[in-house]
Amino acid sequence: MTAETVDLRSDTVTRPTPGMRRVMAAAEVGDDLFGEDPTVRALEERVAGLFGFPGALFVPSGVMANQIALRLLVAPGQEVVCDAEAHILAHEEGSPARYGGIQTRTVSGERGLIGVEALAGILRPGNAYTVGTRAVAVEQTHTRAGGTVYPLHTLRGVRRLTADSGIAVHIDGARIWNAHAATGTPLAEYGAPVADTLAVCLSKGLGAPVGSVLLTSAELLPRARSLRHGLGGGMRQSGILAAAGLHALDHHLERVAEDHANAELLAAGLRAAGFAVRPQETNIVLVDTPGAEDVVARAAREGVLVTAPGPGVVRLVTHLDVGRQACRRAVEVLAAVMGEGRPRTRRSAATGQAQQREESEVAV
Repeated sequence: MTAETVDLRSDTVTRPTPGMRRVMAAAEVGDDLFGEDPTVRALEERVAGLFGFPGALFVPSGVMANQIALRLLVAPGQEVVCDAEAHILAHEEGSPARYGGIQTRTVSGERGLIGVEALAGILRPGNAYTVGTRAVAVEQTHTRAGGTVYPLHTLRGVRRLTADSGIAVHIDGARIWNAHAATGTPLAEYGAPVADTLAVCLSKGLGAPVGSVLLTSAELLPRARSLRHGLGGGMRQSGILAAAGLHALDHHLERVAEDHANAELLAAGLRAAGFAVRPQETNIVLVDTPGAEDVVARAAREGVLVTAPGPGVVRLVTHLDVGRQACRRAVEVLAAVMGEGRPRTRRSAATGQAQQREESEVAV
């Protein structure tokens, strides 16, 4: 990459800031498998307190956090219900079945969000002849749907429904920081009141180099530690990494809203140029366009890196390493690349003027 490269592939591409590097280098450490790393303990206590959980476990990745949570809640041969495009299905290598013996059943949610009524229609109590539903997994925000936010009232409704049926709730909260920034909902409301387990990622949105935290009950925490060890996730002097997470919480959480504003700039600019941009709520922008893989390759040659999560869609993700000027450049490059020989949305002059005004207001 060059100094002019605009990397919008994911919010995981961020690099540690100078301040983050300093606290990592100075971190007090110990052997975490012996429970002796004070910085890891501090991070776990901090995140547990934010979300109102009694137990927390620092793990290397969000995938591991999700898979440990599912195995805490669902026994082999039982099922978890989730959205058809959930991260735990689309991006985790079939791990529920491969490692947990867990059956999955899906609901096609509206922009990734499962409604309470739809969920009520498929939960199964289970008996001697029928697999029972033991957990429901929801994703906050929903990655493949474009960063959509689960409304708090829906999460509360899911919790009431499952509690009445003796079914657990897991929240894949990899980008829960973005939901918090978009809605102003306190993190504690997104935590223990609506979930049995919650996984939050420190390298998405917050800009830490690695790591997630699994939140659970005090009773399940020892088993979570055992599962982490069995999956190869036991780390030694991992306070160096935990220090980055603490720094991110102190310095990067409040600025997540800037990523949303930059994503809005991207969405408005491409929409004003006549392209089919899906609704944008947080830091992910999805654009429907023919030949998405070709668009990705040609944009990369111009120094703008994006991805194609499907054959007809391009994805852009904003983060702390991409500012407004970089986003404006990305709009110019992508509009040119996607416009080469491709039909655009027909617009009236009035519509075009209105969209230009929208782009101008966003760009301020």
